[in-house]
Amino acid sequence: MLKFCLPLLAFVIVSARTQAQTVFSSDPDSAVFLTKDIDNFWKAFDLFKKDTTVNPFGSGYIDIGSAGVKGFIPDRIRSASHLFGMVKKRQAEYEKVRATTLLMKEKEKQCRSAFYALKYWYREAKYPPVYFVIGAWNSGGTFNEDGLFIGAEKQSDINNVPFIVAHELIHFQQKHWLEHPTLLQQSIVEGSADFLGELISGANTNQLVVDYGNKNEDWLCKEFVTRMDSTEFKDWLYDVSRKDDRPRDLGYWMGYKITQQYFIKATDKKQAIKEILDIKDYKAFLAKSGYLKKYM
Repeated sequence: MLKFCLPLLAFVIVSARTQAQTVFSSDPDSAVFLTKDIDNFWKAFDLFKKDTTVNPFGSGYIDIGSAGVKGFIPDRIRSASHLFGMVKKRQAEYEKVRATTLLMKEKEKQCRSAFYALKYWYREAKYPPVYFVIGAWNSGGTFNEDGLFIGAEKQSDINNVPFIVAHELIHFQQKHWLEHPTLLQQSIVEGSADFLGELISGANTNQLVVDYGNKNEDWLCKEFVTRMDSTEFKDWLYDVSRKDDRPRDLGYWMGYKITQQYFIKATDKKQAIKEILDIKDYKAFLAKSGYLKKYM
């Protein structure tokens, strides 16, 4: 999940993955890109503007929403009342992104190109529907057994949409999710999605984090090895203490670097991708990558 996802996300996804996943096609052309929830949201939003004392987001958006809206409710939309409160609070910001959200469909071809690229690298890939929805301004993307969900209001630059979809598509392929992951495990889960998402789409959604991490690699590696077995993520994933100038989600960068080194060292690159998507022993994966060896 992307850097604006919530700390509880790991638990949410574990719960989703333990359910019987819908069987989707291995044909990239089978994937459907759905934007009707965006239209529904703006119809409800216009009703809200006419009378801000009445909440239209239940019957006018959530109740008639697709599986994408339903999948975006846990820890994101939460409820009609929560969304109503957020729209009241951030009405001007919603208005500002309205035009951009209505352009999401224009990125379908570029997203599908990334799907074709994944097919080349990983023939076993499955291609679920992609739902573009409007949330409560707290998540840019996630997934569950029903598909990929993109929070359209968080996409201020529409050109980033294919890279975000690619990241979530990789998460959809990953085999093993842990209920209480360590920092190392969760960083590899997220960072490998960044690495493989970049491989198939051409760009990384976390460029600010990448630039900071590469510039400060030595001291960050030293700190990470002292923290990697902890289940406390602050300063590395989802939140920062502001003890220094680091950006959020440096764990994505760390997991990317580990995965990148693993991939570079592999003789059979397609087999390496299978292994990256099917990690069972994260310590062994780290050791085989060779990254961080001099710090341990």
